[in-house]
Amino acid sequence: MNNFCIPFGPQHPGLVEPIHVKLEVEGENVVGYDIKFGYSHRGIEKALENRHWIKGIFLAERVCGICSHCHTLAITQGIETLAEIKPTERSEYIRVVMAELERLHSHMLTLGVCFYEIGFQTVFQYMFRDREIPMELLELISGNRVNYGMNIPGGVRRDIEPHKSKAILQKLSKLESRFDYYIKLLEKDTLVKKRTQNVGILSKKDAIHLGATGPVRRASGISTDFRKTGYGAYGNLSFYAVIEKGCDVHSRLMVRTKECIASIRLIREALRNMPDGEINRKMPPMMNIEKGRETLSRVEAQRGELIYYLRSDGMMPYRIKIKTPTYANYLPLGEMLKGSVISDVPITVASLDPCITCADRVTVVKDGKESIVSKDDLKKM
Repeated sequence: MNNFCIPFGPQHPGLVEPIHVKLEVEGENVVGYDIKFGYSHRGIEKALENRHWIKGIFLAERVCGICSHCHTLAITQGIETLAEIKPTERSEYIRVVMAELERLHSHMLTLGVCFYEIGFQTVFQYMFRDREIPMELLELISGNRVNYGMNIPGGVRRDIEPHKSKAILQKLSKLESRFDYYIKLLEKDTLVKKRTQNVGILSKKDAIHLGATGPVRRASGISTDFRKTGYGAYGNLSFYAVIEKGCDVHSRLMVRTKECIASIRLIREALRNMPDGEINRKMPPMMNIEKGRETLSRVEAQRGELIYYLRSDGMMPYRIKIKTPTYANYLPLGEMLKGSVISDVPITVASLDPCITCADRVTVVKDGKESIVSKDDLKKM
């Protein structure tokens, strides 16, 4: 039987963002792949290097609308390290509440899309209905459903008053009971299990070797979650990493569902133990950080470890490099697709929860070899 190629994307009903996965198939079986991206590169890193530190925070928020708070948290923590600023204790708890509410709505979006991909549209509608709860709570705190503008060096811009805290706890109790239903559905529904178990296999060995991150990594039995390091207020909360050992699509759905329950408990604990005090420190409007200082800032975003490298040039960054978790999960995606059948490709890609646009980066190839270049080198090109 001759092999032939089937294109998945860059425009496809199962994709909101453009990516091109060229599948080599033998009959119905996928035997090879080639992933191409770069269709929506926006040059955000370069734009960050031409803005003042504070303005850069609001631009970093636009890297990804689903995990915008995590991007501003990563860059803000980096700026605080460079400028030797310590955020207020109360603001660190508020940051945790925002991060976990954002994790809730992101995971619920992914779960809904995965149910849609396997033809379970009723549960897709249920999930998006329930997702309105964290979206409304994010709006209650920040005033926005997307791009919240909360983080600034030294703290946050808005407080969580007692009446807001009460409303959050009430609505989260309702949402927690809904997840009991979703857990039972994943464990017992025949349709869900047939479409997700033993599909998109990523072994523990491959997850480590290929550098998988986030729920994809934890679904392969690896207890890696950067929140375990205790950054921000996480060190004062009862955090635990959710692990599954099935190494398949089903395990990735289970990890995200159980992480939603864990996020609800973290929010509840953070609100009940939140200390009194100021929500930010008074900072000069124009920050000037010593030239040449550099740092690496890491947070656990919804899709995995998000890394920001920052180097100062005084009033503005000299270099900002962003490594998003989707970028790290592209290589594992290829292993998941190998050996699968064509009909399982959409759910396998969806189980990765790819944020394709925020992973687009520039690559310089010279004389057939990839190379890393400085800002001065780019100016000469």
